[in-house]
Amino acid sequence: MTAYVALLRAVNVGGTGKLPMADLKAMCEAAGLAQVRTYIASGNVVFTSDESEATVRAMIEAPLATYAGKPVGVLIRSAAEMADILAANPFPDRPGNRTVALFTDAPIGQEAIDAARNVDGEEMRLGTRVIYISYGDGMADSRLLIPAAKVGTTRNMNTVAKLTEMASALA
Repeated sequence: MTAYVALLRAVNVGGTGKLPMADLKAMCEAAGLAQVRTYIASGNVVFTSDESEATVRAMIEAPLATYAGKPVGVLIRSAAEMADILAANPFPDRPGNRTVALFTDAPIGQEAIDAARNVDGEEMRLGTRVIYISYGDGMADSRLLIPAAKVGTTRNMNTVAKLTEMASALA
């Protein structure tokens, strides 16, 4: 069994995409995933499965589309990948609530950072299927726009650390 983390896009954010985590857990269990746990109400699920990343994504996306009436993006990482993302954080000494990982499905290159607009003090670094962003004084006043975010999802490094811990406990 592989331990995975599923990161849902646009769930319980800004009053849209409401999905009770108990319902998400039940959907994942009904889809055949094991040891399902959720973390905070922003669409984070850890679980185990013998299936591939692509298969577990499809197993989660199908019931979510039925529930929401539209496709809901799901990004999948193994416990090992999450640990690597956490360890590779280029801003480890900065507050975890002001540093995020922007997860993407496909590998991305420097052009993803070069396409960013309204950069005003934020620092960005590439990882594997992730862009690390340090917001310095915080995200509240940031106007940073990263086109890759339209198909990705972000989690602050505190959340990444907790999901890594939860998934590693299942591995």
